[in-house]
Amino acid sequence: MILPLDFYCRDTLTVARELLGCTLVSRAGGAETRGVIVETEAYRGALDPAAHSYKGRTQRVRALYEGKGLAYIYLIYGMYWCLNLSCGPADSPDCVLIRALEPVEGIHIMSRRRGTGGLTSLCSGPGKLTMAMGITREEYGARLYEPDSPLTVLEGRRDLDVAVSPRIGIDYAGDAKNWLWRFTVSGNKYVSGRP
Repeated sequence: MILPLDFYCRDTLTVARELLGCTLVSRAGGAETRGVIVETEAYRGALDPAAHSYKGRTQRVRALYEGKGLAYIYLIYGMYWCLNLSCGPADSPDCVLIRALEPVEGIHIMSRRRGTGGLTSLCSGPGKLTMAMGITREEYGARLYEPDSPLTVLEGRRDLDVAVSPRIGIDYAGDAKNWLWRFTVSGNKYVSGRP
């Protein structure tokens, strides 16, 4: 079953943790691919110096203000798209970054898009997984809870051992760089591989 809108309308840290084990389905780029979410990071809007929405509403982050369960997609380093899912309390522009997937369907398509046959590194990072799944700015604002959406998330396992650690690549965020808001499936070989 597709995760309902209500799933995203909860505490952001809870959503980030409970997305682990769920399956991201992409129909972007004209082909369906699927991967189990194995790594996430939570970002809490105005409370979080690492969040893009920390300084308020801009055109870039408008999806975070338009509702929950929407795809917030942005470009990093001028070349890699990153997929976030809007979530959290109604009055807070929060999101969860999808950092890594375990590929499960459409692997040959993902491999062709990435130009690699290495399964464990195919979706082991936010830019890698969007490239593998054909996700670009075109999917910005997609409603993840609607069956005909180009991006959906399916219910998943709940009996996972979850590891918690600081988020990656946010040294600019002061004390927030040490907050334990990164969640991974313990021992999973498909995570991004960084501490």
